[in-house]
Amino acid sequence: MPNKLTLGLTLAAMTALAACGDPEPEQRKAFLSFLQTRIIDKPGIHVPILTPDERKAFGPYAEHYAVISNFHKVMNESVSPKFSSAVSKASIHSAADLAARRDDFKIAKTTIGEMNAALGGDLTQADAEHGKLSQPADLKPVYDKAYDRLVTSVAATFREIAPIADRVFADALDLGDYIDQHKTGLKITGPVVQATDAATQKAFNAKLQALQSSQQAVNAAQAKFRELIYGAGR
Repeated sequence: MPNKLTLGLTLAAMTALAACGDPEPEQRKAFLSFLQTRIIDKPGIHVPILTPDERKAFGPYAEHYAVISNFHKVMNESVSPKFSSAVSKASIHSAADLAARRDDFKIAKTTIGEMNAALGGDLTQADAEHGKLSQPADLKPVYDKAYDRLVTSVAATFREIAPIADRVFADALDLGDYIDQHKTGLKITGPVVQATDAATQKAFNAKLQALQSSQQAVNAAQAKFRELIYGAGR
C-alpha cells in the first residue's frame, strides 16, 4: 500500500509539473488577444511590428504572425513602389498632356501589369504558408479573420484596381494617339479641343468620354481602397 501511494503521489506531482511547465496555453492566449485587439477590433489595416517581449510571449505563434507580416513586407518591396510609380503618371491636366506624355502612359501601363504579377506571386506564397499552419480550434477562426483582413482583402482590392488602372492608361494612349494623328484637324486651346469637322469632333468626344469613364472607375476603386486601409468613414 505505501508503495502504491508513493507512486500515485509521484505521478500526480509529475502531471502537475508538466501542466505548469507547458507555456502553450498562455502563448496562445496572448496571441489571440493580440489578433483581436490590435488587428480585428481596429478599423482599417494595421500590421504591428512585434516587440521582443511580444515574440517571447507568443512563442511559436510569432511565426504564424510572420506569415501575415512577411506578406506586407514583400508587398511593400515588390508591389507598392510599382503602384505608386504608375499612379504618379496618371495625372492628366489637358488634351495637350495626352499627346505629349504617351511614353509615360506606356510605362505606367506596363508597370501596372508588373505590379499585378508580383502581387499574384506574393499572395500565392502567403496562402501556401497559411495553409500549412496547424492551429488549435479556438485560434484558427480568429487568425483566419485577421489573415482575411490583412492579406486576402488587401490583395483583392489591389487586383480590382489593376485592370481599371490599365484601362485608364489604354484609353489615355488611344486618345493621345488620335490627337497626334489628327494634328491638323484639332485645335487645342487650354482645356478646349475643337475639330475642323464633325466626324473628327465626334470621334474625339467618344474617346474622351471613354477616358473620363475609366478615370471615374479608378476614383471609385481608390475610394474603396482608402476605406479598406483607413476604415469606413475616413
